[in-house]
Amino acid sequence: MTDILTLVFKTFMSQTDLRKDLKVTPPSPSTCSALVVGDQSISRSVLLLAAVTAASEMGMKVLFFTQTQIQSLPASLQKCVPSLSPECLKKIKFSYPRTVEELLQQVASLHESTNTSPTPPSLIIVDRLEGFLCGPGGGSHGGVHPGEQSCAAHLSALLCDSAAFLTHLLKQRSSSLAPCRLIVSFQSEEDTGQTSHEASATDPILDVLDRYFQVRCTLDRDRSYEAAAAGLQEAWHIYLSGTGITEASSAKDLKDGSGGPQEWQLFIFPDGLMEFRLV
Repeated sequence: MTDILTLVFKTFMSQTDLRKDLKVTPPSPSTCSALVVGDQSISRSVLLLAAVTAASEMGMKVLFFTQTQIQSLPASLQKCVPSLSPECLKKIKFSYPRTVEELLQQVASLHESTNTSPTPPSLIIVDRLEGFLCGPGGGSHGGVHPGEQSCAAHLSALLCDSAAFLTHLLKQRSSSLAPCRLIVSFQSEEDTGQTSHEASATDPILDVLDRYFQVRCTLDRDRSYEAAAAGLQEAWHIYLSGTGITEASSAKDLKDGSGGPQEWQLFIFPDGLMEFRLV
């Protein structure tokens, strides 16, 4: 969900940008799903930042699906949020399905368990969708067959349906935490060797995912001389695109004649500190 991602970017924005009192276009109220595309290590950091920010800043209950056990928060995240309270972390539930079948079963069970749960989740996160779609050692889409595309569509439809169901439930309970947001990360095969915003358009699974997710957040590493000369460990461009961004920008255009920002930069310093800047 773009309001969560935008909140993350603003919360960890550079002091220079904070002093400018920059205005960020709010997302369309109907925009509830976002697809984070790019390198799996940096996308996981963004997902964890989103989970922590949603829990600590907005009091949301978060459900985080991933195949890889998370024993502790990454060093970069601990640098950004050094005083995170245990109570906030308790709002984040990590679930570790091993296969796409287990993930489908756990997502489908949300329709049952929430009937007795006092606080349904307001944010669902799925880390590394390609790992579920491609099985053990996933992440390579060479020779993608129609079955994988069909599975991607089935899983995406179920995730979106579950988020819509939870949104209805939250509204029934007059919760201020509605709607239920959905953020999923995906790394295409081409992302490992080419710039993601150019190569990802050729991925057949990504073409399927784009039909279901209203916003794409593309992570593209900056390997320029300027980034290296600035003494950064890593630098990334973040591009926001999709129907959700278009709707939000169009609404803002009607009000003040200007479009909303769609590009950010992420700087990771040698000490692990992460900083976002508006482009």
